[in-house]
Amino acid sequence: MKDSLRNKVVVITGASSGIGRSIALESAGRGATVILIARRKERLDEIAAEAKELSGAKAYVFPTDMGKPEDIEKTFDEITKQVKHIDFLVNCAGFGKFEEFVEQKMQDIINMFQVNVLGLMYFTRLIGRVMMEQKTGQIVNFGSIAGKVPTTKSAAYSASKAAVIQFSNVLRLELKPFGVKVMTVNPGPVYTNFFNVADKTGNYVKNVQEFMLDPDDVAWQVVHFFGSDKRELNLPLSLAVLAKLYNLFPTIGDKLSLEFASRK
Repeated sequence: MKDSLRNKVVVITGASSGIGRSIALESAGRGATVILIARRKERLDEIAAEAKELSGAKAYVFPTDMGKPEDIEKTFDEITKQVKHIDFLVNCAGFGKFEEFVEQKMQDIINMFQVNVLGLMYFTRLIGRVMMEQKTGQIVNFGSIAGKVPTTKSAAYSASKAAVIQFSNVLRLELKPFGVKVMTVNPGPVYTNFFNVADKTGNYVKNVQEFMLDPDDVAWQVVHFFGSDKRELNLPLSLAVLAKLYNLFPTIGDKLSLEFASRK
């Protein structure tokens, strides 16, 4: 696997920490040229240095706020000046806040959708056009198990991730004639900085320890499916099964969610 991505270009949003960072380093470890996108330049510079050490290839840094269309446009223009092709786009950027919906600030909800959904869609639109012209490429969008199985205190966040999942499903159909693939990754809870914002009490993390994923493990699985026809990757297996059962038995699913899964 060491050189399986040699001469491939992988663009990663949300690359400064968590799953995005892990995917960047996993890709670099397989020889890829990585393009790192997030707001914190100092963190991106550190990860770029690690990536270069692993790959021996270039690593580009583009500080970008994925909630701002003007930032996205500027970054896209710079990327196309630096590289001649884009093989993979991994949209990891996103955040959540766990609160009762009727108590949640409307601005927080707007910001969540701006980054998790609209920023992702806009950047994907720009990169997708490049891939259509190339007649090859793969887009990997991060949804969440939360977009499939409802739990309390996550109405807005879950809605944003459900939007990503359905957007990806339709995009897959539209881009297939051009040889461009689309995969959705729906992880359960992951040990990342996500919960520093989403769950300031720390209660949710304590209550879902048995389901928590390691970001490096998630990254390995995602990169393993680069170039494949896999439509969707749901992690961990136990929550993937739960998501299927919820669709089959939604009334029972609601009761179980309230009793066991709504632990925020």
